[in-house]
Amino acid sequence: MPFWKCFYHAIWSTHKRQPLINEALEKVIFEAIIAKTRSMGGTVHAVNGIADHVHVAVSFPPTVAGTTWLQQVKGLSAHNVNDLFPNLDTHFRWQKGYGLLTFGARNLPKVVGYVNNQKTHHSVNTIIQYLEETDKD
Repeated sequence: MPFWKCFYHAIWSTHKRQPLINEALEKVIFEAIIAKTRSMGGTVHAVNGIADHVHVAVSFPPTVAGTTWLQQVKGLSAHNVNDLFPNLDTHFRWQKGYGLLTFGARNLPKVVGYVNNQKTHHSVNTIIQYLEETDKD
């Protein structure tokens, strides 16, 4: 088996940044992200977010393109939300854009800490702007 260490910080948001993600949806979304990542040979180091976006610190093999991983986890998580919550006021979907950043193993604890503390960062305004970007202006 080849040796690899590929670390990513992924960010994506709900369609039109609608604040749709509540505690129940969050559980379904996070479980889908973790399950799909595992099925692709990867590891979710941290996953968290707020009502309108999600952050994931993740590793996946170099045989998986970042865009492929993003399509798969976004697709499965949206599908599961709509399947399990058919009576939502609006059909759940993700915005097309995303942010995907690479980082080294030495920075894994910092990125995991940032992801795990998303709710706090947003409530007290200690976000790091470039770690929040989901599309290029």
